[in-house]
Amino acid sequence: MKRALAPGLAVLALLAGCGSDGGDQDAQEKPLPAAVKQAPVAGPIVESDYGTPVKDRVATLGLLNKRNNLTQDLVMKTGESRRVGNVVVKLATCEKTLPWESPPETGAFVQVFVEERARADEKLAWRKVFSGWLFKESPSLNVVEHPVYDVWVKDCAMKFPGEEEELAAPASSAAKPSGSVPAAAAAPKPSPSPSAAPAAPAPAE
Repeated sequence: MKRALAPGLAVLALLAGCGSDGGDQDAQEKPLPAAVKQAPVAGPIVESDYGTPVKDRVATLGLLNKRNNLTQDLVMKTGESRRVGNVVVKLATCEKTLPWESPPETGAFVQVFVEERARADEKLAWRKVFSGWLFKESPSLNVVEHPVYDVWVKDCAMKFPGEEEELAAPASSAAKPSGSVPAAAAAPKPSPSPSAAPAAPAPAE
């Protein structure tokens, strides 16, 4: 008669089976599948009249694997794709509202591809599960609806005209010592020399 597996061994066997589908996040770079490389970005990217050019913007996206509750940040340039395990995140662009606009908003156009089975009897295939804008301050406007993965916007690194001068002004003022005074004011003024006694008038002849 065969002995039953101990409870601890049974749990380990189940965990090993769950991790064998390649869904765990992997920090190492992996090649992008051809299906993802050839996928077009929906809609043209519009260049803004203000701020950093689209090609120079850098977005920080959060990626969550709900299976193992692991989260990592993806720092990506415009047009870059990043593969982590069996998920690929593509960044088309990111955008911020102008400094004088209210309320402030930070967004990114993102596409998410996952390698999975549509049905249990089908082979693994790459499928696009999301394509659209994600917003940091209004995450409920658009969400990545997937049972395993979630992606959200954390930042978009870009500047607008005038911000460089505003950042440089406080730095220059902070460089001066707080107790310093102008040299002219710090130098003691010379005390006036005592007036010489008037010369006695020459005797009249």
